[in-house]
Amino acid sequence: MRIPISWLSEFVELPVGTSVDDIHAALVSVGLEEEGSHDFDIDGPVVVGEVLEFSEEPQTNGKTIRWCSVRVAPPGVAAADGGADVRGIVCGAPNFFVGDKVVVTLPGAVLPGGFAIAARKTYGHISDGMIASARELGLGEEHDGILRLASLGLDPEVGTDALNLLGLDDAAVEVNVTPDRGYAFSIRGIAREYAHATGVVFRDPAVELQSATADLDAHSGVEVTIDDRAPIRGRVGASVFVTRVVRGVDAAAATPSWMIARLKLAGIRSVSLLVDITNYVMIELGQPLHGYDLDRLDGPIVVRRAEPGETLTTLDSHVRTLDGEDLVIADASGAIGLAGVMGGLSTEITDETVDVLIEAANFDPVTIARTVRRHKLPSEASKRFERGVDPEVAAAAAARAVQLIEELAGGHADSLGSRYHAHEQLTPIFLPDAYISSLVGVDYTDAEITDSLIEIGATLEYAHDGLLVAPPSWRPDLTHKATLAEEVARIVGYARIPSIIPVAPSGRGFTREQKLRRLAGDTLAASGSTEVLGSPFVNAELNTVFGSADGSPVTAIKLANPLDAESPFLRTSTLPGLIDIARRNLSRGLTDLALFEVGAVFLPEPGVTYGVTEVPLGASLPSAETLAELNASIPPQPWHVGLLFLGNSVDKQPGQNAIPVGVADALDTVRLLADALDVPVSVRQGSHAAMHPGRTAEVTVALPTGDEVLVGYVGELLPALAEQYHLPRVVAVAEIDLSALIELAARSVEATPLAGYPAATQDVSLVVAETVAAGEVQRAVAAGAGELLESIRLVDDYRSTGIDEGYKSLTFALRFRASDRTLTAAEASDSRLAGVAEAVRQFGAVVRE
Repeated sequence: MRIPISWLSEFVELPVGTSVDDIHAALVSVGLEEEGSHDFDIDGPVVVGEVLEFSEEPQTNGKTIRWCSVRVAPPGVAAADGGADVRGIVCGAPNFFVGDKVVVTLPGAVLPGGFAIAARKTYGHISDGMIASARELGLGEEHDGILRLASLGLDPEVGTDALNLLGLDDAAVEVNVTPDRGYAFSIRGIAREYAHATGVVFRDPAVELQSATADLDAHSGVEVTIDDRAPIRGRVGASVFVTRVVRGVDAAAATPSWMIARLKLAGIRSVSLLVDITNYVMIELGQPLHGYDLDRLDGPIVVRRAEPGETLTTLDSHVRTLDGEDLVIADASGAIGLAGVMGGLSTEITDETVDVLIEAANFDPVTIARTVRRHKLPSEASKRFERGVDPEVAAAAAARAVQLIEELAGGHADSLGSRYHAHEQLTPIFLPDAYISSLVGVDYTDAEITDSLIEIGATLEYAHDGLLVAPPSWRPDLTHKATLAEEVARIVGYARIPSIIPVAPSGRGFTREQKLRRLAGDTLAASGSTEVLGSPFVNAELNTVFGSADGSPVTAIKLANPLDAESPFLRTSTLPGLIDIARRNLSRGLTDLALFEVGAVFLPEPGVTYGVTEVPLGASLPSAETLAELNASIPPQPWHVGLLFLGNSVDKQPGQNAIPVGVADALDTVRLLADALDVPVSVRQGSHAAMHPGRTAEVTVALPTGDEVLVGYVGELLPALAEQYHLPRVVAVAEIDLSALIELAARSVEATPLAGYPAATQDVSLVVAETVAAGEVQRAVAAGAGELLESIRLVDDYRSTGIDEGYKSLTFALRFRASDRTLTAAEASDSRLAGVAEAVRQFGAVVRE
């Protein structure tokens, strides 16, 4: 929200010398966030001049310039820059006449964009200044010619400071308004907040207009009916609807410069006088208005929901197909406006408009928000309606618009108007004694609490053991006693709140699952990988390729209103996001990457319908049945760990060749993760549709029952996929079901005593078929060797001279140890032979001598 300082000063008294920084500091102290400041970026002497004479001089380039004599100061008085009172100025515009009052920028002036004015030779003359257009002054986009002050209804003295005359010496502060404080989207609301912060008197413009709304219960001659047959969540689309009629207006009259300047500083461009007035009142009071050409209305006005298939041509000339939830303003011809969002073209105010109907209404925030998102049509009006508009200000806003139209566009207002008002009063809130002090941690006095609540506009009623607080009409966000505590805290001052870290009650803190998830992330980061956050939105193809091991289509959740129409599904794997991040970083020159993500995936069960037709309101705690329905509407969302490695794990350096990454790096990282969670995992040959057929492993966990649970995959990305996503040929990836690992993790860790007896080590080489996985052979040897085997690891895979075609020699290093004695060589050999026998039984292994 941008607030011109001169506008703000109409409703609060600003001390002399108040700066933009002072206003920002005051507003920040009551909870509004500083965004910046704005001005017209003009400096130096800019004055009113009078064209005394000019001569037209055709140029060889086909252009005709005017060599002008312009008076820039009263006769015999030095000009604002200290020079002569009459100047020779070259001007290329043809739209002015002798005797016109114009804006002259004298040498030394600087216009927006850093354009410095100086006396310079051009077209054979020394041009001692410049006659300015509206666009050059930052007042608008009009650049057909110079700005004639008569067109603005101005006839000032020559030499007058034009910046002050046109409002170009004003500035605006900008603050960020949070969604719960819609009242601050107005000068009225900001002025009230400034008064809270500084203690100055606030003059409410709406109160001053009350006398002009006394007769609005009568009928204006335009019948208005509220017919909402399909309210959203039981809330009628329009609770207030006020109309006023002004007849005989001059719609083509010029918007005064002070209004153009204020609107410009507020971030709104000038369109035409009548439209500018409705925008001006919206900024001033926070109530959006809409004007209709009364002669173009066809019969009575009806506020209703759109009919199926109904269309509306909005003011931007787009034909829009309406939805049954859209609230429209209609007459006998059909929809003539999208309520609270944008008017229709058929009743648009033009320069030929004579009679004007002004509408000031209050629309349901949920209805407006849904319409805006459905049609992708945000507007200044909808921004306010979405956050909640004061229902009591509509009549005052309509009266203010009538007042400005009569003053600036002529015409006369009908003595009667129409007013529909069915807005429910805000529910009073019970505030127990001592509640605020106990919540905030400050010992507030009763007077501080009551004075603060009265200052924000609330009315108080004393009740047993507390107060009954009725929020003001412009504060629909005050719904709970905690919101009242926040108001007292900010009005009294945040500086009163002590800087003390609260002590967490016993039994609070992270859950076991949260702790283990954090441990997983810390472990991966400590191993040298970089944590990233991938997009949870993908297309159907990516879900199929990465979410299914065999490449079959997977069930996925499709969003009803996706941010990106090309990625409407929730992900079933973390790998697509990692690949996209790797591709982007690789394109920026980062060739060695080790990435991981710990995130949720979405795995709906086939045949189950997810989602709810209506989300409950947040005004009260949902029932147990509603919570159960909401939980049932959410698909399973297990946490996965995704890993991706590409490039080199060790760069080339003197005495050291580069070591490229591979499946081993991904596999080591998975084992490191499993060790951190104290989950023993096994690896076996596997396959996955997105991974290299011969370089893919399944990661499993053995259960006490003897069964195995598949918890993930490790492998090289399929080369064709790597090429498709512009990645190197070798990309190692892994995806592990972290939720499953956490579920299988030991609840407690049992310490293993240190071995007190020496170990016996032996090796064995077994020849098996190449198709037999080394991991399977290793598990067979371990199972046969029995409890004396302490560890086994593969140390060699030989497939060359001395080994038959189609076979391989696997060498395992075995370590044996007993906890109660020193093993003999015979005991170790017997255990080794038992392991070999099991490998022979299962795979037909042959001992290689």
